[in-house]
Amino acid sequence: MAEENIAHQALGEQAAFQLANVTKTAPQYGAITPRWLVRLLDWKPLEAGTFRRNRVDESKPIDVTCGQVDESALPETYVQYEENPKEHKLSAINAVLNVHTRISDLFSKPYDQTAEQLRILIEHMKERQEHELLNNPDYGFLNNVAADQHIQTKAGAPTPDDLDELLTKVWKEPSFFLAHPRAIAAFGRECTFRGVPPPTATIFGSPFLTWRGVPLVPTDKIHVKSADSKTKILLLRSGERKQGCIGLFQPGLPGEVSPGLSVRFMGINTKALASYLVSLYCSTSVLTDDAIGVLEGVDVGTYHEYKPSR
Repeated sequence: MAEENIAHQALGEQAAFQLANVTKTAPQYGAITPRWLVRLLDWKPLEAGTFRRNRVDESKPIDVTCGQVDESALPETYVQYEENPKEHKLSAINAVLNVHTRISDLFSKPYDQTAEQLRILIEHMKERQEHELLNNPDYGFLNNVAADQHIQTKAGAPTPDDLDELLTKVWKEPSFFLAHPRAIAAFGRECTFRGVPPPTATIFGSPFLTWRGVPLVPTDKIHVKSADSKTKILLLRSGERKQGCIGLFQPGLPGEVSPGLSVRFMGINTKALASYLVSLYCSTSVLTDDAIGVLEGVDVGTYHEYKPSR
């Protein structure tokens, strides 16, 4: 009781704190990932939001001759194209952001409230973009793998043999594997267990495991099923020149802030809410069937017991 009645002889911390300038961060958003797929894909600019994928009709043979030394007639031939090529239309990811003008007027130092709201919304939309590039039922890569480009793991856990088999499906200049971080960890365990730890390579300043010189790129957009801890591993060849997988976007949008992304002010309503339309347009195309393959039934829950060395 005696201590409570002691008079203060100096300013207390709580009162002094009211005059202090607090150092603060901008809003942090834990869902942001590196989005390696978006960085590693080649992106094709479009006009009118449409891309037509033309292919040679390979069911018609192309006749040629080799080693001719006499005067016999040369074969006459031509290349047949598909008469109904597939067309890809850009898909839109949209949102309308509302910011109360009182908030943006009075509380925008040191951080601009409108800019921070837009920044986090755009980050979320870009995360959704990568999810759609992989999982969209129409253009997502996981849903555009030809039937003969699917293979199953030999025993569940992803082994070097499984990735070697996948490489036989995309053997023409493969660019990168794409897998959930848990799948990459499971592959690393299988390599370690067999005494063949995979080498690493540095891309964009970050280390990646590799196999046969092809990097294993992590993404959390290839999901792991909670029921059985199963997932998939993709292997892609990227680039139009390589007849591979490409991303699609349209440049020159009104209010463009980055390729395929626009922000437009929509006005202020009678409730003093300022509105901004944010739009992100994208799609993909697999130019030839052998540009992508998938390893299915990948078990990420297998672990090994290691005997201590003597």
